[in-house]
Amino acid sequence: MTILFDGIASGMLLFLISVGLSVTLGLMNFVNLAHGAFAMVGGYVCVTLLNQLGVPFLLSLPLAGLLTALVGVIFERTLYRRLYSATHLDQVLFSIGLVFMSMATAHYFFGPQQQPLTLPDFLRGQIKLPGLDMGVYRLFLIVLSLAIAFGLQRMVSGTRFGAQLRASVDNPRAARGVGINVERIFTLTFALGSGLAGLGGALGVEMLGLDPGFPVKYLVYFLIVVAVGGSGSITGSLVASLVLGVVDVVGKYYVPQVGAFVIYAVMVVMLVLRPQGLFGRRAAH
Repeated sequence: MTILFDGIASGMLLFLISVGLSVTLGLMNFVNLAHGAFAMVGGYVCVTLLNQLGVPFLLSLPLAGLLTALVGVIFERTLYRRLYSATHLDQVLFSIGLVFMSMATAHYFFGPQQQPLTLPDFLRGQIKLPGLDMGVYRLFLIVLSLAIAFGLQRMVSGTRFGAQLRASVDNPRAARGVGINVERIFTLTFALGSGLAGLGGALGVEMLGLDPGFPVKYLVYFLIVVAVGGSGSITGSLVASLVLGVVDVVGKYYVPQVGAFVIYAVMVVMLVLRPQGLFGRRAAH
């Protein structure tokens, strides 16, 4: 039960970081492989606020998300916007270039070492139940991630902004014709995806660690979540993250000698059975 709980917490953290990629890739149709770099920005912002400025942990989390969203807006307006109509290969090459630039920048300013982060006392320790030891911080992660997943799903499917976003992606010309500011919608969406990545990166420092190699180290995991869950599906990203998180933790606990083989095996099986992802739309023939 404890291993299962840790797997769920790991999956929820994976969801928090990767759901922003699902938003930009699935809803905006932009292959942003630099998503992990935005998560790294959030992690470094959180660590800097905590360790150098003495900002409380719970305040540093939203600040990390907001500042990363601001970075996302700057990049979207100056760089990404020029590539919305480009081929996916161009988008991949561009975003991979950003990844290596961000890694070099982080190495220059913060050095190659892991960044220390000390959780506040009320988020440390464990809650002991019969047959289950729950880490307080992991429980906090699960509750926060569920709340964000619910809010995101409501926003995309049940608000005016969500309807405008879907219209802007499906037919930008028609959307402009009915008065939707497509450029502003895309900027806000990109800011949302970046901000979620930054928040996830800040929350993940304690469990995943933080060094300049972060964007490459976990990029495959983020892509697996989007591919297995279905591009653009919030529910799909949540379910895929939970499945992969549990499988990853259970696999590493019971068969540590095979490393991450289990998670890739599960990905292959799922994509063979459902190539469009668990909650993805089937392509029209």
